[in-house]
Parts: sequence; structure tokens; C-alpha cells
Amino acid sequence: MRVSFFKNIVFIPILGLISCGSTNEQKNDGFANSLILNDTLNITVINEVNRDTLLVGRTISKKSSTHIFTGANQWQAYMKLLKGKNIGIVANQTSVVNDTLVSQNALRVVDFHLVDFIYEFDNTISKVFAPEHGFRGTADAGEVIKDGVDQKTGIPIISLYGKNKKPSKEQLKDIDIMIFDIQDVGARFYTYISTLHYVMEACAENNIQLLVLDRPNPNGHYIDGPILEPQHTSFVGMHPVPVVHGMTIGEYAQMINGQGWLKNKVTCDLRVIKMKNYTHQTAYSLAIKPSPNLPNDVAINLYPSLCFFEGTPISAGRGTNKQFQLFGAPTLPQEIYTYGFTPQANQGSTYPKFKAQECFGLELSTTKKLNEINLNWLIDTYNVSQNKEEFFNPFFSKLSGTSLLQEQIKQGLNQQQIKATWQQDLKNYNKMRQNYLLYN
Repeated sequence: MRVSFFKNIVFIPILGLISCGSTNEQKNDGFANSLILNDTLNITVINEVNRDTLLVGRTISKKSSTHIFTGANQWQAYMKLLKGKNIGIVANQTSVVNDTLVSQNALRVVDFHLVDFIYEFDNTISKVFAPEHGFRGTADAGEVIKDGVDQKTGIPIISLYGKNKKPSKEQLKDIDIMIFDIQDVGARFYTYISTLHYVMEACAENNIQLLVLDRPNPNGHYIDGPILEPQHTSFVGMHPVPVVHGMTIGEYAQMINGQGWLKNKVTCDLRVIKMKNYTHQTAYSLAIKPSPNLPNDVAINLYPSLCFFEGTPISAGRGTNKQFQLFGAPTLPQEIYTYGFTPQANQGSTYPKFKAQECFGLELSTTKKLNEINLNWLIDTYNVSQNKEEFFNPFFSKLSGTSLLQEQIKQGLNQQQIKATWQQDLKNYNKMRQNYLLYN
């Protein structure tokens, strides 16, 4: 084991330590002496996502909630599969392993980046593949990501965004096994599931096993939206699923395989490392933002409803500090839309819609958690639009996955009437979805 990464700390696997309920004694698996945690212990969480420094993060109580153990945390289940193999990893800033350590007589929980974690166990990582927003997760939506080298480990980084969305045979030639570990948010147009598709396809074509380390879906408590129609297939929608699909990334991978959605109906040699203590109704707060413009739980919950505005002349808050927690435009009537904001360039949005222009809209950060898509915001802004003929741009049909939704809005249908037309398709989808669920 390489010692540089864990120098001056005593490392204790977190599995089983923080589950809600009784006091628990945990073996150290060779890293440290056994430790007893009591019910009143507070645990400081340190995020090491910058990978050069340890940043003090949140403090959680053992009593506060049942701890969800992600697939990445089930390292006993996958580390043995990696020995002696050349490894490829599809990862970004959310790819972390949470573990407990004792440092300077304090008990803390640390987020080690998966690449560092696997590397420190003397494994050979041949390449890291990065999705949209890059390995560090700081690039703008749609920004071209260049290949590079990880400064910490010297491992090559290959971009899977832009022209190279699918790993090539040449890029995979020295890889024996691939790992996919990225936090998704459960919306069809969030492109990490499209990256998953292409990685599965490439692995299938090159006889490489794929390990998916499963993570919670923060919007996994419901399904909603129109089903994607084949003529509207794109990188923001590759599969005939609703806008909110209600599946974890591991369940979704099983569905891609099982439904024969890969090119030429090839089948990926897939293994999903399941979570512990997770259900689709389990509330889960993301400690690391999955992309620059989804900074918190509210934005993630509102994202499936507000992302439709990306295909209209309405801002969804890019270029503000409340991305996907507000919407507006310079032309919306101020007597109705009273919240003012002015988008400016910031991290993740170099050229935001209506940059430096005052916009008027609604601020939604205190909105009650949604259990369905809200179409009223979209319908209302269309109805007050000064130029209805240019309200919907071509991107809207890619986001909605259908040309029908904008036609229904133009015809004056309300939310209830529109959603009624989705129900049979959603019922059929949910029946199919049941075949691939790993959690209740």
C-alpha cells in the first residue's frame, strides 16, 4: 500500500459505524484498533474533493439519520476484483469514498477521491475518463473538455464530452476492467446517463467488465414527464424513459442492458455494487454538488421542472448564485414577476443567458419539495410572453423528448390536462422499470 496518502492518520473503514441505533464495535481490517462509537458522538466530515488539501465540512450526529453507504463505500466487494488488472475509471468530483479516520486524537469522516483511494492500494489505473463538466466538475454546461493528465497521480484523463463521447478501441486497449462512479440526479436530460450508455457500449464491444458503484437518486422518489420519442433522441435524451425516471445509476445501467438499448443490441458484462440502507423514498442530501449549476438540494429538486426553460427565452438562473432556484427574463411583466436578478459570468456559466441584463421572475428557493414536475411555471410564462411564436426553440423538443408538449401549451391546455396524456405511457414504463429495481 502506498503510504503517502494516509501519512499521519489512522484509517478506519466506516462501514457499519454510523448506522442509526445502537452502539457498534467495528473491526479495523488491519488499519487501526477496534473502536466503539456511542450514540452521542458527533462526527466531523472532511471533504478531500480538491485532492490537495483536506477541507473541513459538515458535522453530523450518529442519531440524526440512517447512514446510506454508497457503492463506492462497499470497497471490500470490489477491491478484490481489481487486483492485478489494468483499471479504467469514469469519474468526476462526486466520485468519493467516505471513511473514518483518527487524526490528532479526533474522529472524523473523510471523503477520499475514488481515484486516489484505489491508487493507494497499489492498483494500476491506466486512464480516467471524465464526463460533461470535466474531472473536477467545474466546466460550463456544453463546454469542450480537453484531455489531460492528473497532476497528483500522473494518470491520463480522457474527456468523454464533445466529439469523443464514447471511449475508442485505442483508448481501451490496455484496460481490463472499467469502473463507473458518478452521482446522477435522476433526470433524463442530465447527461451522465448518456455517458453511462456509451461507456457500457464500448465495454461490451471490447469485452471489458464494467463495475457501476451505485449512488442514491435524489429525485428517485417519483417518476413523471413525457416519454422520449425516437425522433428526438440526442445526448440529452437517449432512451424511451420519462423526464424523471426514478432509478439509481446502477438500476439504470441494468435497464440499458436488459432492454437492448446498446448499439447492435450488444450486452455489457455489468456488475453493480449496491448501496446499503437506501430506498427510493430515502431523503438524501448531496454533500458535493454534481455539477456547477446544481449547487444544493433545492436546485436538484427543481431541476426537472426548470430545465425546460433552457429551450425558451427564459433564464433558469445560470449566472446567479441561485441556479435552478429561480427563473425570469427582461421581458416578463414586473407586476407579476416581482423578483429581480442580473445574470453575470460565474463558475459553470461563462456566458449566461441575459448576461448583465436585469431580469424579472420568481425566486423558488423556499418552495416545498416537489414530488412531480411543475409545468405551471412554464405554461404561465408562455401565456404572458410578448412573442409566442419564438418562445420555444429547437432545443425544447430535445429536452421534453417530444414535439407534443409545446403544441399542448400553445393550444392552451393546463397542467392537469397535459399530464393526463402521459399517464398510460408512465404506467407502461413503471411496469418495465420494476424488472430492474435494486431497492424498494
